[in-house]
Amino acid sequence: MAEAETPVAPPQPAPVRVYRHRLPARIWHWVNAVTLLILLMSGLMIFNAHPRLYWGEYGANFDRAWLVIGSTPDSGYLRVGDWRINTTGVLGRWTDAQGAEKTWAFPGWATIPTSYSLADGRRWHLLFAWLLSTGLTLYMLWTLIGGHLRKDLHIRRAEWSPRHIWHDVKAHARLRFPRGEAAARYGILQKLSYIGVIFVALPLMIATGLTMSPGMNAAWPWLLDVFGGRQSARSIHFITAWALVAFFLVHIAMVLLAGPINEVRSMVTGWFRLPPEREEGA
Repeated sequence: MAEAETPVAPPQPAPVRVYRHRLPARIWHWVNAVTLLILLMSGLMIFNAHPRLYWGEYGANFDRAWLVIGSTPDSGYLRVGDWRINTTGVLGRWTDAQGAEKTWAFPGWATIPTSYSLADGRRWHLLFAWLLSTGLTLYMLWTLIGGHLRKDLHIRRAEWSPRHIWHDVKAHARLRFPRGEAAARYGILQKLSYIGVIFVALPLMIATGLTMSPGMNAAWPWLLDVFGGRQSARSIHFITAWALVAFFLVHIAMVLLAGPINEVRSMVTGWFRLPPEREEGA
């Protein structure tokens, strides 16, 4: 009796690599990551000097704040409007590495510098704010002139359809990321989020930051009218900062779920390995 032949698996196709991220995008990505982290941490130190937010032109200790991070003799709390939550050990009242109890809004490990210094926090913040502003301006010019907006971020008419957007939402919710050639292109959710960050959130952060500067109030008083006063600008600045934090957390989660080695390598070298197409029925 003839022996049954052992089936031989077909050879796997060689992985396909595409040049996904050009050099200006990669440089701006990593510089921006460091810059925004330092701006966030130094900004939290500045916030610690007066951990209350208001709407309008003015705000001081005895005015009604819409957000407060404060403390009582035995607890810390966060209040937003009339809603209040105990945050002892995290915000408002916490213990440092030496066991000393502190009543700053944000703990030292989350701020630059780690010990309270409004002056140093402002120095760090102003230095990296200039880096952010310069980098964003150059990147926006490259995006417009170099074709990045047209080639990678332009939203086609078909992508605006509710059905297409809902399909992308469901795919992300199910962690079914694009494969094959589709993986080399941005989806509608990616395009909307990147455009929102580059052309809305970051410029808004810079504009509201300028509005809080007394010098800029004298030079460009119309900024106060645009944002409804320095205190409103401060509130918008704070909200936008945490919206960016939320974006980056989701962004990092998606990178980890989609394949961190391939994703990070593409942002370092520019080359992205296309995931193979799914088999039928998979």
